Amino acid sequence: MPLSEQEQRLLDEMERNLYHHDADDVAKVGIRGRANYTAIALAIVGGVAGIVLLILGVIVQQPLVGLLGFVVMFIGALLGFAPPRRLTVARDADAKSRRASFMDTLGERWEQRRDSED
Repeated sequence: MPLSEQEQRLLDEMERNLYHHDADDVAKVGIRGRANYTAIALAIVGGVAGIVLLILGVIVQQPLVGLLGFVVMFIGALLGFAPPRRLTVARDADAKSRRASFMDTLGERWEQRRDSED
């Protein structure tokens, strides 16, 4: 049973909205941060230095040195697992605007292609 003209227009509008929102969702999900290799390197150095200080504190039987080693390891782990955002905010904002415009362009091309097929 064929669709009426109103139903066909409604279906076309729903498809356009779906494709438009789908492109927006892809643009939002596709944005990923880059690895901050400086923070990772500092985390590794901090972890190794912390372990050395911890072992040194045990050897010389000084709890404060061992505690300092633990704190250095903990800060290194925090730095490695959660790199500071302030170093990457400008790059992320630029990437978002570029990707959004790229996705907008793809969405427009898709709409033009669909309109030309009809």
